[in-house]
Amino acid sequence: MKRKSTAIVAALAAVALGAAACGSDTDGGSSAGGGSNGNYKLAFVQGVAGDAFYITMECGIKEEAAKEGATVTVQGAQKFDPTLQTPVLQSVIAAKPDAILIAPTDVSAMQQPIAQAKAQGIKIVLVDTTLNDPSVAVSAISSDNSAGGKAAFEAIQKLAPNGGKVLGVGVQPGISTTDARDKGFADAAKADSKFTYLGVQYSQNDPAKAASIVSAALQKDPDIVGIFASNLFSAQGSATGIRQAGKQGQVNVVGFDAGPEQIKALQDGTVQALIAQQPGDIGVQGVQQAIKALKGESNEANIQTGSTIITKDTIDSPEGKAAAYKASC
Repeated sequence: MKRKSTAIVAALAAVALGAAACGSDTDGGSSAGGGSNGNYKLAFVQGVAGDAFYITMECGIKEEAAKEGATVTVQGAQKFDPTLQTPVLQSVIAAKPDAILIAPTDVSAMQQPIAQAKAQGIKIVLVDTTLNDPSVAVSAISSDNSAGGKAAFEAIQKLAPNGGKVLGVGVQPGISTTDARDKGFADAAKADSKFTYLGVQYSQNDPAKAASIVSAALQKDPDIVGIFASNLFSAQGSATGIRQAGKQGQVNVVGFDAGPEQIKALQDGTVQALIAQQPGDIGVQGVQQAIKALKGESNEANIQTGSTIITKDTIDSPEGKAAAYKASC
């Protein structure tokens, strides 16, 4: 998943240019100091650039920041990878914003780089993902991912009311959000005696590997009735594996998120249900908590937002349309 060194250099150059445009502190202090006039400088470090989830979050951040008279710069690596996110964050720190909203790409690997930002006097807000020790941040805002995993199992219960075997296809261990989704699904499946939980296998964000996992699983257990794929690539690969096994229409796939690609997969029948998060709301509340911290007001340490189950029957409903993510602001 690592990019070539030339790509990393290009990305860092782009970040540096963005940081320069945003300006820096002229008094030598550790933060940009929007301070008394309220013209705060905020930075949003995405989990990955170009993803509809983070684009929707960006829209919420920018909308709320505009209400507060704050400016926002947005940066993100091309892969969800701490080795790529760290230099992006370091360049953002060098621009000395007043606060950074960041989606850490690993609970352990991003701990020290984010602590370095705090040491510079920058307020930290964790959005979407978190850290092993989130106390470095003034607030951590995320979906209730455990509840999202449970909702995924509830969707399979409705799609396969007679029960049967179910499988989890995850991303990789160490990502706080998907770990929680996988556990929420597993706990719910184990609690229903009509279903047999076959465990979770990890695709490493590779659709081809997810397809291989599902193909092998269906050879071993041809009576699987449901698969929970905890991100887009896992869902895409799971659908491919089902087709390769000739099991279309017999195995239900529940995916996570509701970006344009996921919505198309639902319309096409590649997946049978989606669990949509509320990234825009996460962004709005992230800005609110950052501004409170900058004003010296008390913060809410942990905030969790909800989710919506979307099916082909509800995709065109007002609720379904509202839950779909944005491709641009």
